[in-house]
Amino acid sequence: MKKALISLSVAAVLTGLVGCQDPVTSSNASAEAAQNSVSSQQATQLSFADFSQSFIDDLWLLAPTWAMYNGKHINDGYLDVPNQASRDKTLAFVVKQKGLLNTFNQDTLSANELIDYKLLENLVNKFEWEVNTFKSWQWDPSSYNVAGGFAQIINEDFAPLDERLISVIARLESVPAYYQAAKDNINNPTLAHTQLAIQQNRGAFSVLNDDLANKVAQSGLNAEQKAMFTSRFNSAKQAINTYIDWLTVLETDLQANGSRDFRIGEDLYEQKFALDIQAGMTAKQLYDKAVEDKNRVQAEMAKITTDIWAKHIDTAKPADDKLAIRQLIDVLSSKHVKREDFVDDVRKQIPELVKFVNDKQLITLDPKKPLVVRETPEYMRGFAGASISAPGPYEKGSNTYYNVTPLDDMTDESAESYLREYNHWILQVLNIHEAIPGHYTQLVYSNQSPSLVKSLFGNGAMVEGWAVYTERMMLEEGYGNFEPEMWLMYYKWNLRVIANTILDYSIQVKGMGEQDAIALMENEAFQQRAEAEGKWRRATLSQVQLTSYYSGYREIYDFREELKAEKGADFDLKQFHEQFLSYGSAPVKYIRQLMK
Repeated sequence: MKKALISLSVAAVLTGLVGCQDPVTSSNASAEAAQNSVSSQQATQLSFADFSQSFIDDLWLLAPTWAMYNGKHINDGYLDVPNQASRDKTLAFVVKQKGLLNTFNQDTLSANELIDYKLLENLVNKFEWEVNTFKSWQWDPSSYNVAGGFAQIINEDFAPLDERLISVIARLESVPAYYQAAKDNINNPTLAHTQLAIQQNRGAFSVLNDDLANKVAQSGLNAEQKAMFTSRFNSAKQAINTYIDWLTVLETDLQANGSRDFRIGEDLYEQKFALDIQAGMTAKQLYDKAVEDKNRVQAEMAKITTDIWAKHIDTAKPADDKLAIRQLIDVLSSKHVKREDFVDDVRKQIPELVKFVNDKQLITLDPKKPLVVRETPEYMRGFAGASISAPGPYEKGSNTYYNVTPLDDMTDESAESYLREYNHWILQVLNIHEAIPGHYTQLVYSNQSPSLVKSLFGNGAMVEGWAVYTERMMLEEGYGNFEPEMWLMYYKWNLRVIANTILDYSIQVKGMGEQDAIALMENEAFQQRAEAEGKWRRATLSQVQLTSYYSGYREIYDFREELKAEKGADFDLKQFHEQFLSYGSAPVKYIRQLMK
């Protein structure tokens, strides 16, 4: 999913840029001053390439932590305190960049430049919308967590350890002010985001722990630096614990007296969908398309079930197709790995996927770009069971991590349900999606794009859509030997992607409750109870992102089929894949324009 689940997504950093208090006159004054400072004469002298680089440079000065996640080390020791001053700077940046964008005649830009223009325009519009309209900095306590930045400095070997530890010491100084600002900002939060904040901030101590203290003690830092670390380290841990305690009291109050609804409603949902997905259709139109696709996929599953029923079940097949599909899936799902082998089994499957892609010549894989399967760090747990953390375009040679959450904390019942969901067949599809040739492969190509704008500010629907597209593509090319059981389970997985869109829209816009949501996932998408409950939780904590899988997949697959029909025997699948990915993580509708 994007770093944030796939790569560090724009949405993941927005709160860090705008997590401040209510608007005051100084915000408007700062923005006005920034606009007045933009000289039209200077702007017209900039080429678009110069402007794009200037935009990125200004953004990294505004948000050095975001730069660090992308491999650009501007000021790693700086931790932005999400207060009013931070809000002022963000709005000033927005107004300045809008003024510069307006000086360009879009008709004179090349196709590649125009796409970059649209991406930058969308980015600043999203910043502004988050500040003035969405205001999640007020109601989402989970957006405040310092662990990620520290983990990036400590775990990534981009500089000598002592140098990185000096940045850690500098960064620690602002942790108490950071969490004080967080408490000042939070107003009428949702219960779900408050509980997530408690869980994930407890996980921060997996980063700020004794191991870090030992690294400092054994380092080459001088006595004064080590003493400063100890003092700031203790203050930072106290600040995190104080925040957790404060949230725990808040949680009790919200449970007793009620809290803000996590649902954002139709107007905000459509606005967020337009900014996040950029799909050329409304959220309602995508929802309607997903409902149609759900019915089509269920029909395909019914055909397969009829064909292989007698192979697996001795009793007569029920007349009700959905009941028959569910019963067959239940029988097949008993084939899965042991809970203690879950992470290791994922690790073992990666070379098999690499070999298949290479043998079939589906896309060029770079053996010099490492993929490391690891247990999901504790501070990242509680949102998704598997994710990719990829390096940015400035550190293309750094590790890409495939985060897989072990099942240690689950009850036996929950673990069995989870393993039945990620059974023998679906676990392979998951690894295609997250790793080869899904997210990992796409993000390697994205980092090679000549356009930094497309690599840095990519479209989440394209990123997720590519991963979903590769699942079907691999099976079409013979992965799994066209085994009907594999296709049945693939359709079940694909139905989950479709159901994600239906579920997210139904919950956030139509007010669907938990029991109806669980019923949709279990009865219509044939999911296990643990998976359905996890998806409900995810849909209460995010908005729109769940639609990105289906939206991007549908656009990519339909475009490929269109080109195949046009080119006939001249169509080259490998060439299509490599050309498609060469444009970075741009919205599919723009890639389509370039390739056409």
